[in-house]
Amino acid sequence: MARRTWRSMILLAALAAPAVVPLTAAADPAPQPVLTSVSNPRPEFVSGGQVLLSVNTAARVTVNGRDVTPEFHRRSDGSYLGLVTGLRDGRNDVVATTHGRSAKLRVTNHPITGPVFSGPQQQPFYCETTAYGLPPAQQPLCGAPTQVTYQYRTTAGAFASLADPAARPADLATTTVNGRSVPYVVRVERGTIDRAVYEIAALYDGQPSPFAPDRSWNGRLVYTFGGGCNAGYHQGATTGGVLEDLFLSQGYAVASSSLNVLDNNCSPVISAEAAMMVKEHFAETYGPITHTIGWGGSGGGIQQYDIAEAYPGIVDGIIPGISFPDPLSTGGPVSDCRLLEQFFGGASFTAAQKQAVSGYHDYSTCTAWTETFASRATATGSCNPAIPVSARWDPVTNPHGVICNSNEQLVNQFGRDPRTGFVRSPLDNVGVQYGLAALRSGAITPAQFAQLNASIGGIDYTGKAVSQRTEADLKALSATYADDLLNSASQGLRETPIIDQRTDLDFAGRDANIHTTEWSFALRQRLLDANGTAANQVIIENQVTDAVAASRYELSAMDRWLTAIEADHSHRGQAQKVLANRPADLGDGCYLSGQRVRAALDSGPCATQYPVAGNPRTVAGESIAIDVLKCRLKPLDFRDYPVTFTDAEKRQLRSAFPTGVCDYGKPGVGQREPVGTWLDYSVRR
Repeated sequence: MARRTWRSMILLAALAAPAVVPLTAAADPAPQPVLTSVSNPRPEFVSGGQVLLSVNTAARVTVNGRDVTPEFHRRSDGSYLGLVTGLRDGRNDVVATTHGRSAKLRVTNHPITGPVFSGPQQQPFYCETTAYGLPPAQQPLCGAPTQVTYQYRTTAGAFASLADPAARPADLATTTVNGRSVPYVVRVERGTIDRAVYEIAALYDGQPSPFAPDRSWNGRLVYTFGGGCNAGYHQGATTGGVLEDLFLSQGYAVASSSLNVLDNNCSPVISAEAAMMVKEHFAETYGPITHTIGWGGSGGGIQQYDIAEAYPGIVDGIIPGISFPDPLSTGGPVSDCRLLEQFFGGASFTAAQKQAVSGYHDYSTCTAWTETFASRATATGSCNPAIPVSARWDPVTNPHGVICNSNEQLVNQFGRDPRTGFVRSPLDNVGVQYGLAALRSGAITPAQFAQLNASIGGIDYTGKAVSQRTEADLKALSATYADDLLNSASQGLRETPIIDQRTDLDFAGRDANIHTTEWSFALRQRLLDANGTAANQVIIENQVTDAVAASRYELSAMDRWLTAIEADHSHRGQAQKVLANRPADLGDGCYLSGQRVRAALDSGPCATQYPVAGNPRTVAGESIAIDVLKCRLKPLDFRDYPVTFTDAEKRQLRSAFPTGVCDYGKPGVGQREPVGTWLDYSVRR
């Protein structure tokens, strides 16, 4: 379903709180009734036994022959909104009839525990409900009763517990929403959906209702996503966070789920499913949503980019921070850094030479990658403490135990290698010429280049370093590109407003310097390659000290951008509407001396303050798009190098590249256009 259809349905939320009126007969002549699923515009993916529906005119509505007309309430635009409960699992037929005319809608309901479209769930699955103050839960579904608590914002600028939402503590702050001053009291709801713990926060002005939305809510939803990337097998002790003053103080509602933290679940497909289900529940509780803005950094940025691309409509506009395009793109550079760290431990390379080979502004980025994420490719090195040691894989004592390789959550896409029992992997470094640009620039010698490439080796399926290069599984490669798991930016993203929030963390001495700037431009290059334009992506660079000001501006700009798109009733396509309605003040730029400057990023003051480097793969000759997981090969030809190798060095290089070297002028092995959006892994394909 096109994004414009999603928006046309949820714009009902922009209406002022209407009177609730029982459904009555329509005046003649009656229009053709139209039924729409509002809480989940994909009626085939409804969950939890209920759904919020709209019908454009007064009509008798039945579900599986059961009359549900009294559940519908008239809105100020003449349409009717109804929360239909009691859906059976599987197919439900909804019929609206008026004056001999009828409309039908098939709604397929799924259990609130999931899955819906992500495919069979991982087993075992360890519960962590107590981390949220919920009662202990039982495996494998980890369900817990919904809990509602209240917080208030103090005049000192902190959140504090509030037992009675009607109470007005002396230090209660106020905030302004839609021109009204309201008490800064927040309703916080926690429960379990899709086996995960979800959280919802919104200003409280009375019990929420889908028919009379809270006047303290501005009709918008911010959906937050958390960082990291790990194998899963547990519920997770954190969500993307919902008690955020930036959002709540302006009347935004905020939602998230523990399966929207990539460190709890390194699968954008599962994250998309969890977000869809939580958002559906939110709409059934609070009412139609004007638009949803994605928010979050690092792995949170990955999820926004990947969900907007492969499951468009869950988020309408995205603000990814310190982002990467997808989990798989980073796999090459992360494993490269681990191998380089091992190699440099026994080789005589200067600090400057290490930096030149790594491609980063500072080689410490490679060290940081190795220390923080290299374990994610191992069998058990990154297992979460929630997973008992006795349950973890061991080749001798527990060969069927839990494997904590980050690919585990992609088993429904990649499948398992029957020889090893591990999920198939697209990781590859066959033919990669490490340090090629450093050789050409004279930063390293021919002898060092030959030694590096002859000795670098690879990692095996357990994550152990070995002397052989790593070779990708061809079935995993095929699925990677066909299913858009390596984000091609050719589907939903081309119709998505994007403000890429790039806090500068490139240089040594700063926290989290794995988050290097080239990744924002990797996604930009993919947009250009796929669509001929990247005008729907704005990149704004800033220092850590400017992050608060940047966030406030970016949220405002995204809201104005989406509002303008929703008001555009022209016949232009959605991609054209996105480009045409970008706010005039919004464009590429950076923060200089605390002030936002709109400017080009490849030259001028922003480029000087925020230079863009690369990584080991770009040094080896791959483009800034970084979208080739396994390169096609060409014969090793010593005439291609601007240096002269000795006979011994030539022998080293021939042993390093017996089948040839990477030809990055050709598409990668298995690289192809994706098959489409909204893929359903519960159906054998």
